This record gives sequence, C-alpha cells and structure tokens, in this order.
Amino acid sequence: MVTGAARSGNARPAVGKRAEDATAQHLSLDGWEIVGRNIRVGPLELDVLARKGDVLAVVEVRFRGPGSWLGALDSVDGRKRERLRTAARRIWDERFARDESLRVLRFDVAVVDFDPMGRAHVEHVEGAFQ
Repeated sequence: MVTGAARSGNARPAVGKRAEDATAQHLSLDGWEIVGRNIRVGPLELDVLARKGDVLAVVEVRFRGPGSWLGALDSVDGRKRERLRTAARRIWDERFARDESLRVLRFDVAVVDFDPMGRAHVEHVEGAFQ
C-alpha cells in the first residue's frame, strides 16, 4: 500500500511516526506509562502524554534533519509552546483535574536522532519549558 506521503515523496510523516514510536518505547523503558499518543484537542495535537508517579508529562517529539536551520529544542518556539499549553490545559481540565494522584503537569521535549543504521537515539528533556 502506498501512502500519500510516499506518493508525494515526502517522508516526513513516516519519520515523525518512527520518532514518536522511539520516544514512547524510550519512556516506557524508563518507567513511564504512555497515557496517549497523537491526542487531538480541537485543531491542536499532543504527541505523547505519559505518566510516572504523580507527574503527567506532555512530551513534544522533535526530529530535525541534518539540513535544518534550527536545532530540535530551538524549534519549540513561543508559538508552539503556547499551543501546547492550551491543549494541555484542556486535556487536564477534561480528563485529569479530578485525579488526586496527579500533582504535576509538566512539558518535556524528546529529541530524536537516527544514526546511519536507522537506530533511534532519544534525548528526553524533562521540564523543557513551563
């Protein structure tokens, strides 16, 4: 089956999914419970929602190719942070506000790089922004 991305020659969605898969696996191996992935909140989307103890983390997954002008962390600019905050507030209010076992909502960034063999390397930056 050929996807739209493959037909158009744009491999970005496939690489993005691989980066999200690698991030979810990395977090799981580190003791995080994956609560959700690609969570739609109106026009907004949260890549990964993960829980560990009393912390609920919104994890923005970033992959930057070698020709990128900005680094992965730099690409989470003020506009992107505000969109993530808006989506996270709505999810918190709708699904988690009454969960007394959760005390912290945190914003993390997962930076994913692929080596020449295609293996993913994930750097999980906890509390990347507020």
